Amino acid sequence: MSSLAQQIKAAGLADHILSERQLGRLLGGGDARRYGLVNRALKDGSLLRVKRGTYLLGSRYRSEMVHPFAIAQSLLPGSYVSFESALAYHGWIPEGVFVTASVSPGRKTLHYETPDFGPFDFHPLAIADYRFLTGVDRTPIGNLTAFVAQPLRALMDLVALRKQPWTGIDWVIEGMRIEEDRLAALRRKDFAKLQPVYKHKAVNAFLAALESTVLPARKQSPAHD
Repeated sequence: MSSLAQQIKAAGLADHILSERQLGRLLGGGDARRYGLVNRALKDGSLLRVKRGTYLLGSRYRSEMVHPFAIAQSLLPGSYVSFESALAYHGWIPEGVFVTASVSPGRKTLHYETPDFGPFDFHPLAIADYRFLTGVDRTPIGNLTAFVAQPLRALMDLVALRKQPWTGIDWVIEGMRIEEDRLAALRRKDFAKLQPVYKHKAVNAFLAALESTVLPARKQSPAHD
């Protein structure tokens, strides 16, 4: 184990994702010394580079696996995991998802390939001011946390990304393979909080049509809301 890995473990940061600044505070000394320690640790595998300036210990030195959602947060702080990634996490779609996809707070689509954690995509969406994290939870994942869209938010983000028009419930049930009991668990409040989120009329029209399809029998049953 490199001396850098030893210092990280001794500081109780073995399962954390570390920035260049955090390493600087931990190690002290000059830049040249820090660069030397980091390069040696990278060469012997005790340290992994997530991206330039962001690191974590190699798997043999951590007490748990680092979830890709936590890696996504370190790649682009301020983003949140959504789309098929969040839907699979919540058990709404049966297929495995091999790209961790997030909504970006910026204006550019970004893609990262990481040798240890797979591919990551970040997509911007037209979201109203101050509504970026509506329907998004701060989710503990092991010793770390990630921002993850709730199921309906993840579905509507996907609609917004694909510019998917409402063509009926078949696209949701057959195209996305979302089971009807998942939709049946939604409540009026889940739809209501997303109504002010999206800027595009087509997305809001899809949301309204989905609500009227999923909830029609509950209009006379306030106890379900």
